[in-house]
Amino acid sequence: MNKKILIVSGDPNSINSEIIYKTWNKLNFKVKKKIYLIANFELIRKQFKKIKSKVRVIKVKSINENTSTSFLKIIDIPLKFKNPFKVSLKSSTKYIIECFNLAHKLAQNSEVKGLINCPIDKRLLNKSKKIGVTEFLASKCKINNGSEVMLIHNKKLSVVPLTTHINVKNVSKKININLIIKKMKTLQRDFKKLFNKKPKIGILGLNPHNAELSNNSEEIKIINPAISKLKKKGFYVKGPLSADTLFINNYKKYDVVVGMYHDQVLAPFKSLFHFDAINITLGLNYLRVSPDHGPAKDIINKNKANHLSLLRCVKFINSLN
Repeated sequence: MNKKILIVSGDPNSINSEIIYKTWNKLNFKVKKKIYLIANFELIRKQFKKIKSKVRVIKVKSINENTSTSFLKIIDIPLKFKNPFKVSLKSSTKYIIECFNLAHKLAQNSEVKGLINCPIDKRLLNKSKKIGVTEFLASKCKINNGSEVMLIHNKKLSVVPLTTHINVKNVSKKININLIIKKMKTLQRDFKKLFNKKPKIGILGLNPHNAELSNNSEEIKIINPAISKLKKKGFYVKGPLSADTLFINNYKKYDVVVGMYHDQVLAPFKSLFHFDAINITLGLNYLRVSPDHGPAKDIINKNKANHLSLLRCVKFINSLN
């Protein structure tokens, strides 16, 4: 069976229409047949016209329509707009949530291979909380214990931030032994499912030079005990490792490097690999991936957007059995 690949078009005020059409032009007919875009049909049509894309689009009602066409199939979501690249925050918020609600529902269908979402401004999901798509979909899947995992992946390395979209000042309050163990269990289980191997995991400390492993440090009170427990459970895990030197060369010893907060692992990872990476959410009821970058509002309609990460997302899902 040719299972479907869902793409959520994401933030209407973004480079997403550009990376979608550039990715579409790199795909063969067999892959194009599998793709369904969840978006507003008129928005995409008008954005494509503005950016001079010649991709042909067609409106469909379900993932069972027009499976043989070479047109980009769009499941239409209502959206009020006048300017296709200047949609109001209120309209964008309603639109994004409706797109994700439908995507979440469809992704659980056995005919769907995976879900890709294009980048969004996180304000569109929840104005009062700094949450990303990882946390939003985890909540939709009724995962409320923090066991979901954000895995930034390419063929050479993967990284995981233990905490995701929280302020740095709150990181030390958030991390604890149970959180580390829960996340690592999800990581090992789903990594093995996706890549058919038990991961070698390196865990970073929180503080500069691991706080010299002082007795009152998070490294001694939290990270070391968690690593000891994981080793007893049969995990291949090392740490706490020093974040300031690991990414010079020693990261090559591991399949996954786990950091205590977002930029601790994403900043060096992106410095090494740029757009050659995808964001995979582990622990959901279905496979969800996304490009490893934001909506890039500063280069809208300038033909400067790099589509590599979205292309990697499509090829990754299509490659899975």
